[in-house]
Amino acid sequence: MQFGVSQLRRWFAAGAILFASIVAGVFFYARHRVQNALTEVPEKIGLEVQQTATGFTVSKSEQGRTLFKLEANKAVQFKQGGQAELHDVTITLYGRDSSRYDRIYGSNFDYNQRSGEAIARGEVQIDLEANPEGSISPDQLPPQARKDPIHLKTSGLIFEQRTGDVHTGNQVDFRLPQATGSAVGLNYVAKTNVLTLQSHVELETSGPEHTRIEAAQAVVDKVPRQVELEHPRLQMVDRMGQAERATLFLRPDNSLDRVLAWGKVTIQVNGHRQATLLADQLELTMMTSNTPRQAVFTGAVQGAVAGDEPIRSEAGRVVVDFSTNRRLTKVRAENGVKLTQYQPGSATSALREKLAVRAPIIDFFFTPESRLDLAVTSGAAQIALPGSTQGREVLLTAGEFRTRFDDSGRLRTLHGAPDARIVSKNPGEGDRISVSPALDGEFDSGGEISSILQSGGVAYVDDTRKAWSDHARYTASDQVLLLTGSPRVTEGAMTTTARTMRLNRVTGDAVAEGDVKSTYNDLKPQPGGALLASASPIHVTARTMTMHRAAAVALYTGSARLWQDANTVEAPSIEFNRDRRSMVARGTPSQPVSTALAQIEKNGNPVSVALRSSFLSYTDGERRVHLEENVSANWDGVTITCRRMDAFLEPRGQEETSATSRGRLEKIVASEQVVVHQTSRQAVGDQLNYTVSDDRFVLTGGPPSIFDAERGKITGVSLTFYRGDDRVLVEGNNSSPTVTQTRVAR
Repeated sequence: MQFGVSQLRRWFAAGAILFASIVAGVFFYARHRVQNALTEVPEKIGLEVQQTATGFTVSKSEQGRTLFKLEANKAVQFKQGGQAELHDVTITLYGRDSSRYDRIYGSNFDYNQRSGEAIARGEVQIDLEANPEGSISPDQLPPQARKDPIHLKTSGLIFEQRTGDVHTGNQVDFRLPQATGSAVGLNYVAKTNVLTLQSHVELETSGPEHTRIEAAQAVVDKVPRQVELEHPRLQMVDRMGQAERATLFLRPDNSLDRVLAWGKVTIQVNGHRQATLLADQLELTMMTSNTPRQAVFTGAVQGAVAGDEPIRSEAGRVVVDFSTNRRLTKVRAENGVKLTQYQPGSATSALREKLAVRAPIIDFFFTPESRLDLAVTSGAAQIALPGSTQGREVLLTAGEFRTRFDDSGRLRTLHGAPDARIVSKNPGEGDRISVSPALDGEFDSGGEISSILQSGGVAYVDDTRKAWSDHARYTASDQVLLLTGSPRVTEGAMTTTARTMRLNRVTGDAVAEGDVKSTYNDLKPQPGGALLASASPIHVTARTMTMHRAAAVALYTGSARLWQDANTVEAPSIEFNRDRRSMVARGTPSQPVSTALAQIEKNGNPVSVALRSSFLSYTDGERRVHLEENVSANWDGVTITCRRMDAFLEPRGQEETSATSRGRLEKIVASEQVVVHQTSRQAVGDQLNYTVSDDRFVLTGGPPSIFDAERGKITGVSLTFYRGDDRVLVEGNNSSPTVTQTRVAR
């Protein structure tokens, strides 16, 4: 992914260069003091007229200084109407402060003594040139250092000697040292010192980069020294700039000081990727070397870069700084900055966000080669990474972000601090937030964020679930947060520790790995329960724990062990439901589920009932331990094996405390391939019912049989025998008579 700022760098630089080109182009004549063209004709003062056989001169002075002088090599006067023809005419304008040496010259003029107008017949040439030393030099002395003047050519020019005004409605062609141009109509008003190129102003610059500038009108004013353009438009090979109005502000030496453009300011770059910048206003300030120093875009600044991954930007103000050698050094965007990059192939009507950055201020710094090097946000900033599902997104926030870029303009590093956060937003659910003092982003070869490391102590919150660790790594591909360094997670009264923990920020699932230990505290006693009914903590250890977000269920795998008080369950995997106080344990023939039930014999001696199976399920409200496959129960000399078994427990009494609570066995119901072993006998059947209160075994199905070393084998429909003595009750019927096989000693 090419981060949006790498493209924005181009149009920020292009924006400044475009308006700098206006300075070098349409307003280039400002460098040569064009605003002083035809300047400073004094107002009402007497004229001095001299006429000789070989010449004609009209001049006007004020306070000992000549304001203008009209000279003709030959004058032919007509008596009627005071008309005269002037040939080889030169009009020199010195200005009220003698700072000008502008000359108008042409072959033929018509001069009316009554009206004081001199009207050119045919082509007229105009040279505009400043005379900085005119005020301290003798009157009418030309400048000592003559420079190439700005040259204009027109026709139908009218010079009004009474006012000093000059105007024409014809085309005006002008030539600058580095440009040529034209306009239609010229008007100079001496009283206001304003020179106007009335319409169709066009300028083309010379040099390696051809530039064309157009304006509806250009107005040059001396106080203040400025040039105003109506609807200026600049066109280069691959760039275009325009605005409703623009003003050039000039220094006393007529060099350009700054440019102010406003009203739908637009800059467009047509290159490998088309870029457009819009603003309400642009202010460009210049150095004394006539190079741009700073460009400031203000008022709803908007940028757009087209291409496979479109980019859009918004800001209230954008400041572009340049070095003395015209190189871009810094760009500052401020007042609600937003940069958005969209997914590849997004249609214009349905753009899908790929990356969005928001901040009060973003500063972009450039290398001496004008390559984007560093971006720094100020104020509370965020980076949005939309998820794959609509409505899901991941927000990175920090007090400051610092981003480095590689040579191709792609993101290389990202550092956020302080108060760095990763916020996962999921529709219909609460935010999942991880907080740390700092975060550091890692990027793939395409410039996309691949992972984010949070360090300095991490805290994670997901509704009632909370987690802590020394470090955390977020991976963008699966949106999983990996906690390392003494991770700990709590949810309600459950606390789990492990070597590592993985938290899925989309599904809410959590996986703990390595030396997992969970403790369930703050339990209420369950008088109707049994195995897990006391208020004592329930502990679970395992190699791995998986906890889902949708239900309060945790799956422990790898040498899992669950216990409360003296009651324990061990298995390769145990699924525990904390709300129902139920469990499902699974094992294999080589690694069976092992359950220990603490019993108290009638004589008061404690005894442990060991249950083994490949499968176990238990719900405390039912007080039934259900076992399947390879089932065995063993206690005090008795072993029962079968395929299925239900061990029913006595309910916990109200008077029992956590210290005395036991999962007392009430009865056992076994089925399928039931075998009962005692010290001196073995019974076989399909169904067994054992009751603890009278230690009685009732065996049916098969038909059942019992083998005693002393009495031999007994078979019947139902066999009843007792654990504490050798009594056997046998029941039969007509179809299945009782059979006793007695061993006889030889």
